[in-house]
Amino acid sequence: MMTNLFSIFDPASPSFMSANWMSSLLFIFLCPNIWWVINARYNKIIAKFKMYLFGEFSPIVKKTKFVLLVSVSVMLFVMFNNVMGLFPYIFTSSAHLSFSLCFGLTAWTSLMFYGWVNNRSNLLVHLIPQGTPSGLMPFMVIIETISNIIRPGTLAVRLSANMIAGHLLLSLLSSAFSSSPLFGLPFLLSAEFMLMGLETAVAFIQSYVFSVLLTLYVAEFTD
Repeated sequence: MMTNLFSIFDPASPSFMSANWMSSLLFIFLCPNIWWVINARYNKIIAKFKMYLFGEFSPIVKKTKFVLLVSVSVMLFVMFNNVMGLFPYIFTSSAHLSFSLCFGLTAWTSLMFYGWVNNRSNLLVHLIPQGTPSGLMPFMVIIETISNIIRPGTLAVRLSANMIAGHLLLSLLSSAFSSSPLFGLPFLLSAEFMLMGLETAVAFIQSYVFSVLLTLYVAEFTD
């Protein structure tokens, strides 16, 4: 019996060998393209899905195709971790703020550095909105700078909070099976399947939202 509801997110491996985080790299073993003479069906599905994502992100990033490639890669990686976390006995790395914050901060910092190096003037222009009175310009620069700095944090908190909420609901509903009467099991099973379908959709949606917002933030400074 769980002593704490949030114990479902505790790592199960020893502190000196935290193998739980290795679950984030499972996609390397699930998609071994080098062993196939002809592409497997799921590889073809992934390729079509990537082409669809390129079409979705192209209107956002019109000039810099490097950002487009990074955005699609970020979405696929986050989506994989979200979906794999729904399976039993697999560590949900995206539900931990340490993962989402490090990942979002790294991606945002690298893309911001790219914008500073290649398009510094456009980056500075966005610090002062058009039509701002001269007296408010210093304050607007401070506000916009703070807004830009906290963007990785808002991305990370949004992703982790949504994944934590879904896993807590699944855990609460699963714990009700032990105390439920026999006639109530069909209703619990139906609710469990419905919630699992909802969480699968949330896993896809949150990865899309994470990558789209990251792309929109960077597109302000690169295009």
